[in-house]
Formats: sequence, C-alpha cells, structure tokens
Amino acid sequence: MRGNEMIKPAFTAHHQNKYLHFINITHSFPLSLPLIPFKPRFFPSLKLPKSSNSTQFPTMDSSSTENSEVAFDLSPIMRVYKNGRVERLAGEEFVPPSLDPTTNVESKDVVISKEEGISARLFIPRTILDDHDSSNQKQKLPLFVYFHGGAFCIETPFSPNYHNYLNNVVSKANAIGVSVHYRRAPEHPVPIAHEDSWHALRWVASHVSGDGPEGWLNHHADFGKVFFGGDSAGANLSHYLGIRVGLEGLPGFKLEGIVLVHPYFWGAERIGSESDRPEFVTKVDQLWHFSSPKGSGVDDPLINPEKDPNLGRLGCERVLVCVAEKDILKDRGWYYKDILEKSGFKGVVDVIETKEEDHVFHMMKPSCEEAFVLLNKVVSFIKQG
Repeated sequence: MRGNEMIKPAFTAHHQNKYLHFINITHSFPLSLPLIPFKPRFFPSLKLPKSSNSTQFPTMDSSSTENSEVAFDLSPIMRVYKNGRVERLAGEEFVPPSLDPTTNVESKDVVISKEEGISARLFIPRTILDDHDSSNQKQKLPLFVYFHGGAFCIETPFSPNYHNYLNNVVSKANAIGVSVHYRRAPEHPVPIAHEDSWHALRWVASHVSGDGPEGWLNHHADFGKVFFGGDSAGANLSHYLGIRVGLEGLPGFKLEGIVLVHPYFWGAERIGSESDRPEFVTKVDQLWHFSSPKGSGVDDPLINPEKDPNLGRLGCERVLVCVAEKDILKDRGWYYKDILEKSGFKGVVDVIETKEEDHVFHMMKPSCEEAFVLLNKVVSFIKQG
C-alpha cells in the first residue's frame, strides 16, 4: 500500500541527530518545547491519506488562524495544529521492498486491512525461493513478527532503518520476517496500535493451515517456532501481544519467545535512578499522555506491566529483554524481569545491558560495534528455539 509512494531519501546524518534527540526517551520532549495543553479531537475511523506526512482530521473550526497555530510542538519530529492537522517532520522516509544484494533477502508489501490501513512488509531469504532446488519448496523457517518503535507516533516498517534491520535479522537467523504497520497517534490514539497489531497477528495466524492469502507464509513459515520482537513502543506491543496470545490463544500457532529491545514501560511510582532525573520523568509522562489521552495515565496496564493482573499469562517460554545503560527506561527493563518472575510466569527471562549507550542506539548507529553485538543476541535468541 505504501509501495506506490514516491521513494523518499534515506536519513542524512543531520536528520539522524535530530531524530535521536526525540527518540531517546530521555529527550523525548526537547527542552525548548512549549508545553501547551493539547486536547485533540480524535476520529479513529478516519481513513488517512497514505501519500502525505501531513494529515488533517476533522474539526468544527478550521479557520486560517487555527491552520497555522501550533497546539503541540514536537519539532523536529512532529507538530500538531489547533485545527487538528498533524505534520510529521521525521520518521516518514520510505524505501521500496526489494531483493537486498548484501543479505540476499527479498521483501514485499502486503495489505492486511485496507479499511483500517494495516499492512506489513514481509522478508524471506532468497535461497528458499530458488525453484531449481526442490528441497527448498518444503522447507519451513522460524517466523519473526516485528513491531517498530517511535513512541506510537512516528516511523513505519518502510523506513530505511527498520527495513535494513529486518533484512539483517532474517538473513542471519534464516527466518521469515513480518514487519507490521499499525496506525499511529495522535490521529489514532493508543490502544489503536495494540488492536491493529493483534489484527495483523491474526492475519499471520490465518496461514497456519497453508491456505492463507500469502504464499510465503503458507509454504515456508514454521508456526511452531514463532517469535515477536520490537524496540521501544514496538517492544511494548510485543509484550501486549504475548499476553493476549496467552489469554486467547491462536490455534496451531506456538509463540516460542519475545524480544523486547529498550521496552517502553513506565509507571507513576519512581524506581531505580528515575528519581535522579525529574525533568525527564515529566517528559516521559507527557509523551504517554500525548499518545494515550483517554487512557488511565502512566499506571495503565498497557504502559505499566506491574498493573496488569494477566502478566503471568504471557504466552511464551522465553523472554529476552535488552536495555541500554544511559536510557531512562533501563530500570523498567530490569524491573520487568523481576515482576514477570514473581507473576507466576513459567518461562525464562534474561536481561542484557549495553554499556555506554542510550535508547534505540542500534537504530541510530546501526554500523557501530555494539549494534552488531545486539543484533547477534537477537539472532541467537531466535536460532536457539
């Protein structure tokens, strides 16, 4: 569905630095941000245009003054205007699906729900599609379902960083990748991203019997070896879906493990070193309220797993939590291990910490040594299954 758009240029170093200023949760709200109260008028069923990074959702007053008057400023990432127009300034870069010559991984885009605007990019090792080798035709590969980060507000599976990341994981793990495109806040506030992701997951599971709409999944996905993964907000989604699988189940679908990279968890009660950074605590609070204005605050079970009575129902056997030393969310990752183990969860939870790095550093600096180490940890987790 996004494949028909004009290809946008990849991040420049300048844009990467600005993006990092936002996506580091410790800097989610630039210090120059005017903290203007924002109560948007949401219309979740609105069909948004897919060829623009500036969207307009209906309001009663669309005067020229309100057209240009900013209600909430997240520059250089996003602006929301008083008339409801959302202007995304970053995270909208697009690369088309392709056969990547470096990893020999092929990708393509599929529409999951045209009505709701849910789609995915699929990734598969090209060798398994080789018609000249009959043994490949029946080969089954682990399935890695991935959910991108971006505070539920920006980014897509079609951005250069996420596209390249999935190419690398799929190649190294010899797996099939499904990178999910869910609707984003503020036009579609949380929990719409969570419901879209569950919709996408049910679509994936519709291929268990080999008669789903997508041949790659019908012929080559091993639904006895499924893994969820995600970074930041995407890790939040992976956790949510793991619990939902445990509660509701998906026939023929076995979730082996979930990978939570720098998970976006939070809460009202301060833990670890959070009390030492009060200015950033306020900003993380505000970021959640921005994406979930109608929720129950930062102790909502969607953002605070400790408040979820179903935590122990997580429907997998293994969990890998990755944290970064300088990330304000680091202590939440370690705490997740503690509360999960006390919840009655019967699986194994491991935490690895990257020293001297910050939130989603591996997306901002994918070629650095620590990014390769983290990538290999994720790959080993999948191959272990």
